[in-house]
Amino acid sequence: MLSDLEIAQQATMKPITEIAKSIGILEDELDFYGKYMAKIDLNILERLKDRPIGKFISVTAITPTPLGEGKTVTALGLGQGLAKIGKKVINTNRQPSKGPTFGIKGGAAGGGYSQVLPMENINLHFTGDVHAVETAHNLCAAAIDNHISHGNTLGIDPVNVTWRYCQDLNSRALRDIVIGLGGAVNGYPRQTGFDITVATETMAILGLATDIKDLRKRFGRTVVGFTYDGKPVTAEDLKVAGAMTVLMKEALKPNLVQTTENTPVITHAGPFANVAFGNNSVVADRIALRLADYVVTESGFGADIGFEKLIDVKCRQSGLKVDCAVVVASVRALKMHGGGFLLKPGQKYANVKEKAETENLPALEKGCENLAKCISIAKTFNIPVVVSINRFTSDT
Repeated sequence: MLSDLEIAQQATMKPITEIAKSIGILEDELDFYGKYMAKIDLNILERLKDRPIGKFISVTAITPTPLGEGKTVTALGLGQGLAKIGKKVINTNRQPSKGPTFGIKGGAAGGGYSQVLPMENINLHFTGDVHAVETAHNLCAAAIDNHISHGNTLGIDPVNVTWRYCQDLNSRALRDIVIGLGGAVNGYPRQTGFDITVATETMAILGLATDIKDLRKRFGRTVVGFTYDGKPVTAEDLKVAGAMTVLMKEALKPNLVQTTENTPVITHAGPFANVAFGNNSVVADRIALRLADYVVTESGFGADIGFEKLIDVKCRQSGLKVDCAVVVASVRALKMHGGGFLLKPGQKYANVKEKAETENLPALEKGCENLAKCISIAKTFNIPVVVSINRFTSDT
């Protein structure tokens, strides 16, 4: 069996102009990043405004385990399958963070023969969106400390600053730090820290913004801290909201790529689900739903986090409507939820391999309680549910 990397590198990609043409995107509506990646100009929405809206399918899962349930593979495979039977379909998903990519989890471009390509580019720098988020976010963070150091006319309370610095790497040593040491020339000493870039307010704003004006408004009203009197201080008060918007101008455009079977994928924004809203951008879905009959997206973590936030946050703010939910599970993950074994993040699979791959119906039945709960979450919103079992050769 070939590895994911070998499959990705042996796949034959089509020029992104061909992928765009297949779904009705004009060449003038693309900004090219090499031969196989392009950004889509948001002006396309004006041209497509009278097109009918396609069906919106969200792929979610049971409560995640370190085993991985296969949401991305299932979402991409579903898109590939629909294309195979002649349906006009586009996958939409989040772009990966370099934290997980260089950490325990690894990349986030799918696996096997259901991957997004070019996989290496997408998992690393891609089109620079995460870098833009990082720069815009840190511009605001720097402005806060500079304002405090240069007179603090807004009266910002240094111990009540809520906007931290960020970088898109696993840097636990930077989570809680003291800055401004070394005398007055280096600023005002205070305790702060770094967040991972994809978990920031800036990334969440990118995901929810509908256009450049909306992006500017969202940055303007973002609260970054409080005064000594307990009044909120915004990016607008600091006069950096405009500069943050300019830095994010290109990042607001969604990215067009393709799967290993040359089906279209729009990959854009990457907010974490545990601290942000855990879904790809609103603009990516809006464009896709005007171009395709079916749009298959993926909601981060389990149905109790990413899917609920899709409905409660993203759909509520954007007007999007989910037509169907797919809940992904695997037999071995269900057995783990049922107490059949315990695998902690970072532990080797070999430690639990025998128990994970040995039939254990009582544990499986107990673990199905988690699956049932995730199904009920989707049904709470009156959304039809399909359960997808990610099958392994060791399943009995």
